Amino acid sequence: MATNAFSVKGNLVDVWNKNIYTAEVFVENGKIVRIEQQKELDWTLAYILPGFIDSHVHIESSMLIPSEFARLAVIHGTVATISDPHEIANVCGMAGVEYMIENGKKVPFKFNFGAPSCVPATTFETAGASLNAEDVRRLLERNEIKYLSEMMNFPGVLFKDPEVMQKIAAAHELGKPVDGHAPGLRGEQAEQYIKAGISTDHECFTAEEALDKLRLGMKILIREGSAAKNFEALIDLLNDHPDMIMFCSDDKHPDSLVLGHINQLCARAVAKGIDVFKVLQAACINPALHYKLDVGLLREGDAADFIISEDLKEFKISRTYINGELVAESGKSFIHSVKEEAINQFDCKEVSVDDLGIKVSDYPSENGNIPVIEALDGQLITNKLMLAAKIVDDKFVSDVDNDILKMVVVNRYKQATVAKCFIRNFGLKKGALASSVAHDSHNIVAVGVDDESLAAAINLVIREKGGISATSPLTLSKGEGTLQHNGKVLGLPVAGLMSADDGYKVAEAYTAIDTMTKEELGSTLASPFMTLSFMALLVIPHLKLSDLGLFDGDSFKFVSAQ
Repeated sequence: MATNAFSVKGNLVDVWNKNIYTAEVFVENGKIVRIEQQKELDWTLAYILPGFIDSHVHIESSMLIPSEFARLAVIHGTVATISDPHEIANVCGMAGVEYMIENGKKVPFKFNFGAPSCVPATTFETAGASLNAEDVRRLLERNEIKYLSEMMNFPGVLFKDPEVMQKIAAAHELGKPVDGHAPGLRGEQAEQYIKAGISTDHECFTAEEALDKLRLGMKILIREGSAAKNFEALIDLLNDHPDMIMFCSDDKHPDSLVLGHINQLCARAVAKGIDVFKVLQAACINPALHYKLDVGLLREGDAADFIISEDLKEFKISRTYINGELVAESGKSFIHSVKEEAINQFDCKEVSVDDLGIKVSDYPSENGNIPVIEALDGQLITNKLMLAAKIVDDKFVSDVDNDILKMVVVNRYKQATVAKCFIRNFGLKKGALASSVAHDSHNIVAVGVDDESLAAAINLVIREKGGISATSPLTLSKGEGTLQHNGKVLGLPVAGLMSADDGYKVAEAYTAIDTMTKEELGSTLASPFMTLSFMALLVIPHLKLSDLGLFDGDSFKFVSAQ
């Protein structure tokens, strides 16, 4: 329950009027009933700010259920999120969306969920569910659903696919905004996409692309997640377009959520000399206005959703209030854990080493060169390379010396042939890692140095009905000649995406596996598991792997079918 009546005194940052003054904020029954400006400024006091809003995030990527995400986020001054439940919808359909909504209601935090627009994301992969236009309309009719989630099927928009257009039309009829997802789209195609009524994009990689979209009236979300990092490329746009910019994380792993959230972007923006009022407009005001949120913006009559920051440089948050309730203070969360049952779809058997081999005759090659995915640190896009292959016993195998490693995708919904390819830039010197967090259909994706390690990592995930794992070979066992492995696994039994355990414990377990992947296995990536999770995301060019085969995102067709 919200505190009935109290007041807070500090230097109030009035983002609306670009002013800072000492004030006392009076709260009753969860609302700001009065703001009294003091006669004199007292610079010894802390600052009162509107709460931060993450304008686009997949809660599932934190590996935490919403209630646990909230426990960690409020410490950093986040009071609300614009949350796309796209990931769990691809696994569990409407039941998954319902799970997120209902769990989120159990804690004092303002989750604002969208209706997933692209489930499945493409027809070139196997997902656990699908949502048609009627399903999407039913979701949009609910008060808890604030918008149509990112329209990744931009070809469907450009070619006016009837199902796609029905989903967009339903959102417009119900007065709810439509989020975009159009990496690299420029010129006439971008204009056509935006004119369809799509209002935001969080996928811009360059300032030039973002500026083109801004000129066409699209709002730009500056994303800084655990894998995709576009802050440095885009932040200068905030100087000239403060009404059109928002901050988001998109996908944030639990270890980085422990360290910070939107407050970190505010600190980095101010450090670049950007006006603090413009920074806070992007972090607090713009998302609430664009998505018509029931989030207070530090005005009389608003919900008492505000934060106390020690300064306006580092944005170290000392207190967070939501609906007048103190939910965090001095790094301690007052939101209690919620006991929640798991929901899942997982039906595949363990793999064998024989399942993972790649015969030379079964794989595309040109003059001894094979197609190789090039992973890019800090980006979701990949490059398509043609590189010399290593062959052993008439099979293509990993070439550790040249950092060309085998990657596979295992269908988690039914027994099927394992899809295989090669990838560069993971840097592993031994072992393997695997994950059932594999956007967007969330089959099992794994990369490794040898087939024994790959099988061991994949089977750890299968035994947990979802999770992330890393394996390191120890010694050859006597007799069978198979490798024994030291393995770590973090089970994610909620849709194979999330844990319902204490968020700090999940973050600690994740950190241990992440550290092993870098220090013991040799990965050179900043966030190996987050990068791995996007290597099956076909809607982001240029070369990816689904459970059905190697996919060219430019021609939008398979390079090879497994």
